[in-house]
Amino acid sequence: MEQNNKKYPGLLIVIEGTDGSGKSTQINLLKRWIEDKSYGCMVSEWKTSRLIANVIDDAKDRNLLNATTFSLLYAADFADRLENTIIPALNAGFVVLLDRYTYTAFARDVVRGQDFEWVKELYSFAPEPDLVFYLDVPIDILLKRVIGTTGLDYWESGRDIGLSSDFYSSFKIYQDKCLDEYEKMKSLYNFISIDGTLPVEDIHKKMVERVQEVLDSGRLD
Repeated sequence: MEQNNKKYPGLLIVIEGTDGSGKSTQINLLKRWIEDKSYGCMVSEWKTSRLIANVIDDAKDRNLLNATTFSLLYAADFADRLENTIIPALNAGFVVLLDRYTYTAFARDVVRGQDFEWVKELYSFAPEPDLVFYLDVPIDILLKRVIGTTGLDYWESGRDIGLSSDFYSSFKIYQDKCLDEYEKMKSLYNFISIDGTLPVEDIHKKMVERVQEVLDSGRLD
């Protein structure tokens, strides 16, 4: 099944990338810029459903997830946020900024052994975004950023799928595989790929230019 291409009164803008790519920083800057132009703006982050997020965290803490339950629970979290926060905001004419989208699930689930077409079908209800920004950062820089901030996470290092007994090596292998999946999706989903090693303001400027083009087209008028 193809991605849902229904258009809403608002704008759906996605910022994608792996952990440590700088998504949160850019979303905060872009939100401020959009609001300064007097548009309503809402941000939704990955795995923040009031219905499902705690279930996922509990299952992770107790190491209860396999590849399929991992996929299904994250899809349920996304579906809940979509129905109860994202689509209502789009129908109200807001600019909705999403920190990660279905592409995160495509990458992570495929790396965990799921079939790409199965994952696409699972998320076939997801609306097609107006813009998808992808922050492209090499694995060595990602490692330095993550170690210097949040530290290595069990699940974000792919330890659940036995890539390596060493935390550092497992993170590198897992994130490398995720980056490979993102690379495949760039042309398939029209990613606007931005060098995530550029200065923060330079990245913001590139995003603003593309968002301004959409606004100038009268999309929100």
